[in-house]
Amino acid sequence: MDMRGIDLNLLASLDVLIEEENVTRAAARLGISQPALSAQLARLRDVFGDPLLVPSETGRGMLPTTRASELRDPLHAALKDLETVVRRPVRFDPMRDTRRFAIAASDNATIVLGLTLVERLRTIAGPGIRVSFQTALGEAVGTQLERGDIDLMIGSERMVQPAMKARKLIDETYVMVQRKGHPRGTGPLDLVAYCALDHVLVSTSGGSFHGFIDEQLEPLGYKRNVALSVHQFILAPMVVEHTDFVSTLPERLARRFADRVDLFDLPFKAQGFSLYAAWHPRSHDDPAHRWLREHLVETSQGSRNAV
Repeated sequence: MDMRGIDLNLLASLDVLIEEENVTRAAARLGISQPALSAQLARLRDVFGDPLLVPSETGRGMLPTTRASELRDPLHAALKDLETVVRRPVRFDPMRDTRRFAIAASDNATIVLGLTLVERLRTIAGPGIRVSFQTALGEAVGTQLERGDIDLMIGSERMVQPAMKARKLIDETYVMVQRKGHPRGTGPLDLVAYCALDHVLVSTSGGSFHGFIDEQLEPLGYKRNVALSVHQFILAPMVVEHTDFVSTLPERLARRFADRVDLFDLPFKAQGFSLYAAWHPRSHDDPAHRWLREHLVETSQGSRNAV
C-alpha cells in the first residue's frame, strides 16, 4: 500500500466507522457531516481496494467486510499507540492535568480496592482526573487492554494473560457467611454440615452452579448444595441477610457486611486467591499510568493490614 495516499484522519474515521457500523452515528462521533464521512469512506475503499462496509440486509446500518473485520483490532491498537506518543507528557501533574482512567474489575475488587483508591485520589488529584469502573470481560480483557478500551485490570491470577504487565496486590482467603439468628446456630462447621446447607454461589460469568470452592471439594469426595447462583459478589450477602442461605465469600468483602451477617472459618483448608493489577506494556512508562498504579499499590498495602 502506498501510504502517501492516506492520512491519519482517514484511518481515524475508518476506526470509528468499523466500530459504529453506521455512517450517521460515526459522523456524529467524529464531528463531521455525513456527506463528508461518505466521501472519506469512498477514498478509503480506493486505498484498500475493498468495500470495507456494505449495507446490512436488514436495511439498518452497515456490515464490515472480512477485510474491515481483520483491520478492526490492529487499526484501533495502532491509533492508540500514536495517541500515546502524541499526548504523553514528559511529566504528569495530577492536580492540573486532565486524564480519564478506565479500570476493569469485578464488584469484589471494586469494593475492596477501588473504593479506597477513589477516596485516596480525591485528596491528591484535581478535577481533571476521572475514574470509571467497568466489568472485566474474562478472556476479552487482553483485547480491551490492547485496544486501549481500558487502562488497567484488577483481577485474579486466572485473568492475567502472558502478554500483560502485572503486579500482585493482595492475597485473599474465603469465609462462610450466614444471617444473624440463622437456625444453624453459631457453632463451628464440619464438612458434612457445610455441604448440606443451601449455598449462594457467585458466578461472575453468569448462571454457573459450579465454582472455585466446588473444584476444591471434589478431590475431598464432597459436593455442596448450591441452590442459587448470582452474578455479582455484592448480591450474595444481601440474599444471605434475608434468607437461610449461606455463601462462601472473600474475607475482605464479607467483613464489610459483618454488622448484618456472621462470618465463619471453612471446615477444610481452602485455597485462596490473589488480586493482581494488569496493564498493557505500552502503558508501562506512561507517567500518568505509573502514578495511578503506585497509588493502587499503596491502597492495597493498607488493605493487607485491614484483615
